[in-house]
Amino acid sequence: MSCCPSDQKFDGSSVAYRRALWAVIFINLVMFVVEISAGFASGSQSLKADALDFAGDTMTYTISLLVIGSALAVRAKAALFKGGLLFAIAIAVLSMTLLRAFSGEPPVAETMGIVGFAALLANAISVLILLKWRDGDANVRSVWLCSRNDAIGNVGVMIAGGLVALTGSAWPDLILAFVLAGIFTRSAWSICSQALSELRDHSSTANPGEA
Repeated sequence: MSCCPSDQKFDGSSVAYRRALWAVIFINLVMFVVEISAGFASGSQSLKADALDFAGDTMTYTISLLVIGSALAVRAKAALFKGGLLFAIAIAVLSMTLLRAFSGEPPVAETMGIVGFAALLANAISVLILLKWRDGDANVRSVWLCSRNDAIGNVGVMIAGGLVALTGSAWPDLILAFVLAGIFTRSAWSICSQALSELRDHSSTANPGEA
């Protein structure tokens, strides 16, 4: 057994990590159904945005499971796809929020608070499940970032719900939806940057004679 530290990042190849992913996939799928229904029922853009994030997470976690054990290039390309999906979700959230901004009708604050709290509990459990694997390769790290983003978003939904109740205005909900879109975009950039770096490293290793 070597006592030297290794620079190779965890690639997800463990039974414990696979079980953790299955658990988190189930949690995200259930919360997508709950939040998207509540979002349309209450008229809340932030709930819809968070629901889309749950849907995106369900798909990206499934992709993560499929590429575990694959070559680095395959895992990095999967991470690139997931980063692109996050960009697409950000654009969808921005589009829906801009359309909603013209109506000015406030959402149902009570629904935002209750569902936001339920989603926070779900994501807190997911974050705790994935905590020990937060510093893996691009494919593994993308899973951690998505779960972390969800937890941040849920706290925001609860705060926005309180502000909507206090002010009677739709703007706290709309502003949060814009903020969530920004968070999705930043995480997508981070995931794609790491994946591209891993692809470049793989290419230089595979072709050491090329400059």
